[in-house]
Amino acid sequence: MSDFCSTPWPEDPTPDNQIKCKDCALYEHGSRMIWGEGNPEAPIMIILDNPGAREDRDGNPFVCGTRQTLQEAAHEVGLSVNDLYVTFILKRKPVRKYDKEDARRICMRHLYRQLKAKQPDLIFCLGNVSVQSFFQDTEVDVKSLRGKVHEVKGYPTAVAYHPLAVRRRPNLRSLFMEDWKLLVDHYHKYNKE
Repeated sequence: MSDFCSTPWPEDPTPDNQIKCKDCALYEHGSRMIWGEGNPEAPIMIILDNPGAREDRDGNPFVCGTRQTLQEAAHEVGLSVNDLYVTFILKRKPVRKYDKEDARRICMRHLYRQLKAKQPDLIFCLGNVSVQSFFQDTEVDVKSLRGKVHEVKGYPTAVAYHPLAVRRRPNLRSLFMEDWKLLVDHYHKYNKE
């Protein structure tokens, strides 16, 4: 495995005015706020449901399974860390039961601020939580939307299965990679126009 796939990507610091956000119950979970990682100026924004493990039990930087699978797929289709910015619907890792709908609704305000500030060329939503939150439709899912690029909130948006789903169900890997290739093809076409 290359260093690209085994090294934590640089973390984008949470804005000072958001770091102690108490708007949803996730603040009480004690996990720190993670704004994003990768290149904050990247043309492609990947949206996941929430941050995963970032440090091992000893506090050392750690590439969790989600991030490892994501990095491997990006590497396989020829994208670099400079091409990608990863962010989350929820900015804190949930550690116990919480009101999911309320937290997602509240936390989407952070994502809208990021979109306005960063203006990515392309969005890539991974997993049903990300898709339903970004598309603002609880009836949609990855299975029905994957394989094409949609226009959502003014952004070309592709979708794919969540990296953890791909790890748990290897039969999804070929579909996952098809969607990464679709993303790259659309990105290259967009840059040539």
